[in-house]
Amino acid sequence: MPDILFERSPDGIAVLTLNRPDALNSFSFAMYEELIAVLEGLRHDAQTRVVILTGAGRAFCAGHDLRSGGSAPWVEANLGKPYLNKHSITRIAQIPLLMRSIPQPVIAAVNGAAAGLGFAFALAADMCLAARSAKFVNSIHNAGTGHELGMSWMLPRAVGTQRAAEILLTARPVLADEAERIGLALRAVDDDKLLAEARALAESMCANVPLGVWLTKQSLWLNQGVASLEAACEIEARAVFIAQSSEDAAEKRKAFVEKRPPAFRNR
Repeated sequence: MPDILFERSPDGIAVLTLNRPDALNSFSFAMYEELIAVLEGLRHDAQTRVVILTGAGRAFCAGHDLRSGGSAPWVEANLGKPYLNKHSITRIAQIPLLMRSIPQPVIAAVNGAAAGLGFAFALAADMCLAARSAKFVNSIHNAGTGHELGMSWMLPRAVGTQRAAEILLTARPVLADEAERIGLALRAVDDDKLLAEARALAESMCANVPLGVWLTKQSLWLNQGVASLEAACEIEARAVFIAQSSEDAAEKRKAFVEKRPPAFRNR
């Protein structure tokens, strides 16, 4: 079985499953390459509207596999350790960037432990649903560092600076109910309802114009870094012009008047 499963239903909702359940879906270096390839393929995939990221078995992702992770195939074998580590993490850090930049909204459906880079992936998603079994842990301290993959940028924006400092620096676990309360997760749900809740959320987004969803996601994350309301409004104004000029936008308006579901054609 592949370590990454990608299944898309006819309605355009794809489920991306981390599939090393015996290793709590911890990542080998080959698995990073698989996930990067899938995410890069989604850049221009007009048939996929929303992506649900989850883990097989009893964990979302336990981080990097320290026992049988293998070696990074993109790094020259004769490099010294500092160079090897820098080349390795630079490639792996493409994953949260890709999650934020692909057109499709990404919903992290977190079942069980989201530790280390699994925590980072949950943060990088546009939305996170936490099963009651979910546990978010900054286990990167076990490797002697404490942060990677943009966690020190993403977590304060999700939960505030002081709370992020406590979570990052102590590495204490954050359980599902707290994750919902502090904004780390959109909401906590029963384990047996996790994927159904994620699919319902995805379906509500699929009712909107594909290009409009893409550009709204893009504006949302670009505007986290702009310096003024004026700049944010300008980014949005350009996106509005592009989205409203599509045939799908006209179909959405017509469907709203006629009280029927829209039929989008990516035109």
